[in-house]
Amino acid sequence: MLLTALDLRKGYLVLHQGRMCTVSYWNILRNDRRQFVQMNLRDLQTGRMTELKEHSGTKFEVLETSQVELSHSYREGPEEVFYTAEGVEYRCPAEAAAEALRWSCESYRGFLADGRLVSVSTPVSVVATVAETAPPIRGAGAGLKDAVLDNGVKVKVGQLTQVGDRVRLDAETLEFRERVS
Repeated sequence: MLLTALDLRKGYLVLHQGRMCTVSYWNILRNDRRQFVQMNLRDLQTGRMTELKEHSGTKFEVLETSQVELSHSYREGPEEVFYTAEGVEYRCPAEAAAEALRWSCESYRGFLADGRLVSVSTPVSVVATVAETAPPIRGAGAGLKDAVLDNGVKVKVGQLTQVGDRVRLDAETLEFRERVS
């Protein structure tokens, strides 16, 4: 299906220069007489980001996609292997799943295009363990402090959070939500 750049949205899977890419950022820019669309495309094979500024009428081929809930099983060579609850196996390039697999989750969201697994993402929120942070400060209020998680990601956490605590974060923005037990 062909759509104009103006009709695209974040999350769409498109073909760009013969490569499958997801739209990771999309914005309309207006000047005196014209509209442009500014967007970032992430190549699913290599993980590279491409910034584009296109006329609003530029056509893109949008691929039909579906989502499935998957569990990660193992890595075999350059591929990651996932399974559905029904036992159906899907494989995708390791680069397409690398960002999601930084987080250990019970289930992941897989995006299928033409029956093939093309990318994997985390659920809306993720849980991780705090590996390094300053000691908790009682009475410090509702501020945030720096912390390093067990997977090496640096985030801001609540003042009462200490080493070993598990925290829930927004998967996209890495914004601290709560401590979990």
